[in-house]
Amino acid sequence: MARGPFLTARWENLVLLNYACPPGLLEPWLPPGTTLDTWDRGPLVSLVGFLFRGTRVRGFAIPFHRTFEEVNLRFYVRRETQEGAVRRGVVFIRELVPRRAIAAVARWAYNEPYLAVPMSHRVTLGASRGGAAAYSWMHRGDAFSLSADVEGPARMPDAGSEAEFITVHHWGYTRRRDGGTLEYHVEHPRWLVWGTSTASFSGPAGRLYGPRLGEILAGPFRSAFVALGSEVTVHAGHRLRGQEAA
Repeated sequence: MARGPFLTARWENLVLLNYACPPGLLEPWLPPGTTLDTWDRGPLVSLVGFLFRGTRVRGFAIPFHRTFEEVNLRFYVRRETQEGAVRRGVVFIRELVPRRAIAAVARWAYNEPYLAVPMSHRVTLGASRGGAAAYSWMHRGDAFSLSADVEGPARMPDAGSEAEFITVHHWGYTRRRDGGTLEYHVEHPRWLVWGTSTASFSGPAGRLYGPRLGEILAGPFRSAFVALGSEVTVHAGHRLRGQEAA
């Protein structure tokens, strides 16, 4: 069933660090009706930093809230519809933005785990030459940063590659306050990407994400990508009912 746009924007200069994670650590976060979507026989968590530009909510631009950073920690799920189609999506563990109003709207509309913190960014990316992207933030006096450097032209990820798996999940799932599941569609074209080993995350992750996830993020990442991004449409969500959430 088609849902109208709730938010439109451009997502740009995405830095994605991806970590192998034990299934048992993520299963308590699974919304009803979804299962873990795995890569190379195991689930992944991704720490993702990017820029929102030209943001509109229900078609309206909100002054001083159109361009801002976001950093999120997410993992990957799938849901089979009653018609047999498979929808591949993400579940967010934590989403950071620099504006309290943005966090409040996202919590109200989707019950997503948003938190407002001071944030900044530095980006020098070009599609044909590469460059660098970095996102920094503060939380309760602790400093964090996420960054990557890339070289050469961005390109489409190979079919069946890890980069395609990471960047092609077009549904969002979140647990509702009443214990049910909210599903929403995220539309965007496929992104040009760079692969890189020159990426890093710093900061006391356990103080922000909890000790077990903090231990994962303090270790080596499995892969890292930078994506150019695109125009994005986030549709209004709907609650899964009956057999949909079984």
